[in-house]
Amino acid sequence: MTDSLSPRTAEERPRSNSGRRLYLVLGILLVAIGGLLWLGLSSSLNYFETVSQAVSQRAKLGTSTIRLEGKVVKGSVKRTNEGARFSLSEGGQLVKVVNTGSPPELFKAGIPVVAIGHFGPQGSMIFLSDSLMVKHSQNYIAAHPKRVKAKDGSVR
Repeated sequence: MTDSLSPRTAEERPRSNSGRRLYLVLGILLVAIGGLLWLGLSSSLNYFETVSQAVSQRAKLGTSTIRLEGKVVKGSVKRTNEGARFSLSEGGQLVKVVNTGSPPELFKAGIPVVAIGHFGPQGSMIFLSDSLMVKHSQNYIAAHPKRVKAKDGSVR
């Protein structure tokens, strides 16, 4: 018989699983946090698709929502009651855009824009947009008129 005050051997000590559980929980948390970071960073790395990228990936994109970046083709802007129709070009490719909603004040032909929306169904090369982003606001241009110049030297 062993005395209750005598030291116990390794075989006699009760096994504690709390240390293993702690490491298991920490491991699961680290994997979950790492996965969330990877998903967040990988989705934000590609802020927009250029016109040429979108045209080459048209079948893969389907009707998923993307940000499409390109330069507004001169002479293509037609204002409508719903918004505007225009063409975007980049890298020798051209996409027709139908925008619903009010285009920003700075929206005009010859400037780069990002249109948020999706391609029409079944291989349509018409991009349906509900939002347009232009690089600078009127307030920025008023505060910094010499910073916003087009390649031809004109101030926007």
